[in-house]
Amino acid sequence: MRGRYLLSFLCAAMTAGAWSGRAAAAKSEPTGAGTDVASISLAGFESVISRHTLPNGLRVVLDPDSTTPTVAVSVTYDVGSSSETAGQSGFAHLFEHLMFQGSKHAAKGEHFKLISERGGVLNGTTDSDRTNYFEELPASELALALWLEADRMRWLALTPENFENQRAVVEEEYRMRVQNQPYALGGIRLSELVFDGYAPYAHPTIGSMADLAAAKFDWVKSFHDQHYAPNDAVLTIAGDFEPARALALVDEYFGPALPGNVTPLVLPPAPERPKVGRATVKDDNARTPAALFGFPIPPARTPDHYALELASMVLAGGESSRLYRTLVHERAVASEVDAGTDGHRGPDQLSITAVLTDKGRLPRVEAALAAAISRLAAVPPAPGELERAKQRLRTQFLFGLQTNLERAVQLGEFETLYGDAQLLPGELARYVAVTPEDVRGAVARWLTPERRSLVEVLPGPKEASP
Repeated sequence: MRGRYLLSFLCAAMTAGAWSGRAAAAKSEPTGAGTDVASISLAGFESVISRHTLPNGLRVVLDPDSTTPTVAVSVTYDVGSSSETAGQSGFAHLFEHLMFQGSKHAAKGEHFKLISERGGVLNGTTDSDRTNYFEELPASELALALWLEADRMRWLALTPENFENQRAVVEEEYRMRVQNQPYALGGIRLSELVFDGYAPYAHPTIGSMADLAAAKFDWVKSFHDQHYAPNDAVLTIAGDFEPARALALVDEYFGPALPGNVTPLVLPPAPERPKVGRATVKDDNARTPAALFGFPIPPARTPDHYALELASMVLAGGESSRLYRTLVHERAVASEVDAGTDGHRGPDQLSITAVLTDKGRLPRVEAALAAAISRLAAVPPAPGELERAKQRLRTQFLFGLQTNLERAVQLGEFETLYGDAQLLPGELARYVAVTPEDVRGAVARWLTPERRSLVEVLPGPKEASP
């Protein structure tokens, strides 16, 4: 659920002092590249985020910062589980693993070895709308990071042997993170109900194990050829580097990569009348029952979405929130409550989860959740209550983008999902501008009983009812 964590990763760029002391980026560029350089005021400080495009379509975002002697590189591919077709779910997540299985000039395991030996860190993540690969190293090792990323973009070791090996790895991951995690199957079932009839988001990013078992190597190779090309990717560099040299290295390593026959993903509009459903999920990893509400809501970065994110914080954002005070502290019928959005660039989901105590009863807890939503739809939050939610958001932001790696990842996401990394520094202002009436109105429009799906998780064998 990327959106829940995106909110906590955005702030340092928009909080006083977070990007202080930033070096101005040079405006030079590789031969034939397009460029876009903008100066952005950040709480009294000036930062320069520059955007460039290579002739092969690779977009490059530079974010120089000389205050820390490290550099982070992130490559974000415009492919996630929303790009998958029926019967081929989980392919984007599978490539999160396959992309670490070696390339023409870096044998299997060498990518990890070269980065870790130099004191760096690396990883990759997948969600519904994008896949990224990243590393952070001492500033002197920028060339190594770029060389490794370019090598696997151009010459990934995509072989039947690697495919079979990583298919088994993903199956084991599914057992660990889904089958053996309490309430995980309930969350997956909730999204299936919320997005019933909307294929891009109706299946989990990890995919179906039945689809994975039936997958053929040729299908996987075709998926790679469609998506993992320079003209479907964004390269972000953040940290202590000289922009002109960085662009020269990018041109040297990535410039020869051939563009692919990429078809941009066009998400269909949300259904005018979304389906709603109710299901019971038996879960023998769950000690107590849980109630999960799910609502289809507008895409991320729309006015009502900002208001609904703040509404979720008013309802269940920390121990001072309404539901936490009522259900956990006062009535002791829930051990935890949570609310948040998934952050899809297409139609999104807001979910509210309550894990019950032994004292709790599902009908009463569900009624309490519904009543809290109804109150917020009828009466705006008090200005002080909303301000506390905004302050909590600011605090989360403060610890969000303070490292080069975090900024590289989020700038890459904004360039990939929304077409412009320079939108990122303006995000906090959009939340601050939300009024109490904005919150009430958004809740009244989108979190209605007619739009609500419900999943009840019961301790017991894992058998889901239709």
